Amino acid sequence: MEQPLHTMSNLFAQLGLPSDDSAIDRFIAAHAPLPCAVELAQAPFWTPQQAAFLAEELKEDADWAEIVDQLNARLRS
Repeated sequence: MEQPLHTMSNLFAQLGLPSDDSAIDRFIAAHAPLPCAVELAQAPFWTPQQAAFLAEELKEDADWAEIVDQLNARLRS
């Protein structure tokens, strides 16, 4: 199985957020669970730039899409 191109830490850095494991865990704990009716990029805690990045990566199924999907899953659990 191929490893993802990007890690969760890379994604958080790309979003301009603290990207160490404990900061990621705190972010997810603070914002989960994300309601099923809310698309990831529409969540109220993103800046407009972060939301646009997430939406574009998912729409284009770009190289960040897999790790964005993982973040989406973690925020919903």
